[in-house]
Amino acid sequence: MADWKTLYPFQSNYIEIAVSEASTEKVRLHFIDEGNAASPHTIVCVHGNPTWSFTFRRIAADLPPLARVIAVDHIGCGLSDKPQSYNYSLEQHIGNLGRLIEQLDLRNITLVVHDWGGAIGLGAALKHPTRIAKLVLLNTAAFPPPYIPLRIRACRIPVFGNWAMRRLNLFALAALRMTLYRLKRLDPAVAAGLVAPYNSWDSRVAIARFVQDIPRRPHQTTWQALAKMEQSLKMFADLPVEIIWGMKDWCFRPECLDRLQNIFLQANVQRLEDVGHYVMEEAPEEVINTLRAGLI
Repeated sequence: MADWKTLYPFQSNYIEIAVSEASTEKVRLHFIDEGNAASPHTIVCVHGNPTWSFTFRRIAADLPPLARVIAVDHIGCGLSDKPQSYNYSLEQHIGNLGRLIEQLDLRNITLVVHDWGGAIGLGAALKHPTRIAKLVLLNTAAFPPPYIPLRIRACRIPVFGNWAMRRLNLFALAALRMTLYRLKRLDPAVAAGLVAPYNSWDSRVAIARFVQDIPRRPHQTTWQALAKMEQSLKMFADLPVEIIWGMKDWCFRPECLDRLQNIFLQANVQRLEDVGHYVMEEAPEEVINTLRAGLI
């Protein structure tokens, strides 16, 4: 297998988080922390499913010393703990990210979010609005889903979906190709890195739980959380917002971009016409240049 570790030479850091408010049991949340902690700028990168902090490796390598760069792995993802009995809900992930922000006392944050990382990152931002300086949104959503693509719905079929995602790793493996447009295929080391933490039934638990947590009806808890989030995000009307969007994304289609623009009327939008869902893999320079311009 290609050596992905040369692409991800960063020191691992962890904080411990209680499994629940009523429990003394703890899990470890992994993150990388590059650059000077005293820097006036902090970039916090929040991944989606089925990726991990590896997808932000170029930001972590290229932007220090202009900024401190932190990229987190959600519980169940990347190098974080992967408990089998755990509340893998949107609200839980939001709370975990909030605890990281609080424990590290992060301020003047440029928040970079992708996929599920949008709902998680923006949910945490709403709980810590004075710590947020800028938003950078990459093919993401922060509202109840207007549709669920057929390829995602297939992964939600009882019994079959869980087996396909956890036994065969079909969700993560399919994403290596289905998320691309500009590139025909990923470099073997990159592909190996994206799936490296997801090498067994147990290690794929969060991949399946993320898919299962996509809400379909208004009575569901995650639907209600997303509906409230969409309304609450108007508090960031004066915040600088950059949206960088791969227009060939079959999952987060252009209508999702339109909806985000309705939330963030002030946003500067870059439409990448030949890019799919994995923006950081197909268009890292566009993202890095945008971030760098905001730091100089």
